Amino acid sequence: AFAAAREVAVAYEKLTPVLDIQDALDKKQYTYPAQEISRGDCAGAIAGATHRLAGEISCGGQDHFYLECHIALVVPTEDNDMMVYSSTQHPTEIQHKVADALGLPMSAVKVECRRMGGGFGGKIPVYLEPVAALLSKKTGKTVKMTMTRAETFESTGPTSGTFMKVKMGATNDGKITAAQCNLSFEAGGFPGSMVGAGTQCIFAPYDIENMQADGYDVLVNKPKVAPYRAPAAPNAAFAGEQVVDELAQKLNIDPLEFRLMNAAKEGTRRVDGPIYPVIGNVECLEAAKDSAQYKTELKGPCRGRGVATGFWFNIGFQSSCSISVNADGTISLVEGSTDIGGTRASIAMQAAEVLGIPAEDVHPSVADTDSIGYTFITGGSRTSFATGLAAISAAEDVKQQMISRAAKIWDASEDDIEFVAGMISHKSDEALKLSFKDLARQTASTGGSISGRSSVDPTGEGNGHAVHIADVVVDQETGKTDVTRFTAIQDAGKAVHPSYVEGQMQGGAVQGIGWALNEEYFFDDTGKMLNSSFLDYRMPTALDLPMIDTVIVEVANPGHPYGVRGVGEASICPPMAAVANAVTGATGHRILSLPITPGKILEAGWENGKS
Repeated sequence: AFAAAREVAVAYEKLTPVLDIQDALDKKQYTYPAQEISRGDCAGAIAGATHRLAGEISCGGQDHFYLECHIALVVPTEDNDMMVYSSTQHPTEIQHKVADALGLPMSAVKVECRRMGGGFGGKIPVYLEPVAALLSKKTGKTVKMTMTRAETFESTGPTSGTFMKVKMGATNDGKITAAQCNLSFEAGGFPGSMVGAGTQCIFAPYDIENMQADGYDVLVNKPKVAPYRAPAAPNAAFAGEQVVDELAQKLNIDPLEFRLMNAAKEGTRRVDGPIYPVIGNVECLEAAKDSAQYKTELKGPCRGRGVATGFWFNIGFQSSCSISVNADGTISLVEGSTDIGGTRASIAMQAAEVLGIPAEDVHPSVADTDSIGYTFITGGSRTSFATGLAAISAAEDVKQQMISRAAKIWDASEDDIEFVAGMISHKSDEALKLSFKDLARQTASTGGSISGRSSVDPTGEGNGHAVHIADVVVDQETGKTDVTRFTAIQDAGKAVHPSYVEGQMQGGAVQGIGWALNEEYFFDDTGKMLNSSFLDYRMPTALDLPMIDTVIVEVANPGHPYGVRGVGEASICPPMAAVANAVTGATGHRILSLPITPGKILEAGWENGKS
């Protein structure tokens, strides 16, 4: 067979790669059937609108740019089992994929991710682990595989490049009567872009009677795309928010006031069907109007101010948590959500709140897949909400066991015991009172240690809304754009750890600014990426940015006992449109493609007779 194989001659025909989404759309074979959602009579309402606007907008793809590249370490253990260490946002998915690839039961594969150097959705897909596991199984040795920075750029999923068409109609008094979009998203070499999320998010900040959103999955000769922080929503917001801004300008209405006039609120129905519960969209817009930046007059030539809104669903799904009470009154909290945004702290604080103990007395850790129940991805702005609920439930279990233990010690009924603010006491006998620490010291001698656990699959995650304000100055001679001031406003529901919430808001804003002004992929005619390094892929640094000011809005999410909403993704939805709208104000030219490079700004000036 080997001899025969050596005699086989294979002839390859080199085909011209399809790298541009517009080129792929022209070649109909690359386009999958549309995903269509609608409400009302959109075509009729646009045709009958007093004011109509349409635009064609495009975005290039963006890299996740996590500092730690993909890495997998597989260690063979006893009984032909294996231990997999991975930088992943979904350890259980790694466990499932490795077990499936090697024909092993899931119990034979243990996966752990103690720390990771960034993810942003790019570490949800599985790349190295099954290969490393197969090599380890074949050799009986420990196997480590890593991607170089160039390999990460060239072979892992970026976000989608997009081509989008948007139409809107409005009345003289500023009411948007209809909105329609056609979104085409690159999927890479295989189908499966996140275009469906884009169709659901693009008009979500608005209360519009007639809407239609069509999405197309487009194949190009590039790596398969991966989820990227609020996948598809930033691209869609870049398109929709520019048309909204142009309408406000045409009607001579303040851009924030125009958005307030049309803002979605409790009871508004989205284009994809759901009716909003309590949301903070209006409150974010009002906070933006009241912000120091918006109240400050913009002075000087070639300066512009832009605003934009953004929406992300947030999700729930399954999470698990266990809590053990230690003899010194501290607790050990074990959960399954990889921490890439400070979630160990926010989860620990929620458990501490239930038990009435200091957060410093909670020691949180992320366990391997053998040590905790199934936990869904760290992503979708779900972790503080869903795993937080698991921690709350586990803490309630501990609380009830502490009540039972106190009742046993005092020979009393559990109904006569109350647990309030970390104190366990008898309702009718003031002399019977123990602190959490005091009772913890007695657990070993009164029945053994106390442990609580919980696995949840919650709904009621609460949607995320954000508003951003960008001030820019544009150099007339070079076309270079500098962001001089930026404010991010976002509804957090309840900011459990305000500093971490601010960090999420600032991080999303910075990524969006980079997407707006600098970041892009360059390919040669054969499809080879030309800027696959930190040196050549231009992302903003601290020297390129102002301080990102933040305003945390807290409109409690009724689906969580403390009102928590996810905050990790809504923050990246508005910044590109806010910067684009600011550039329009500074130059008088609307740039409808990302990134907004100096060359595009100069060309727009030349086309309009300005140097």
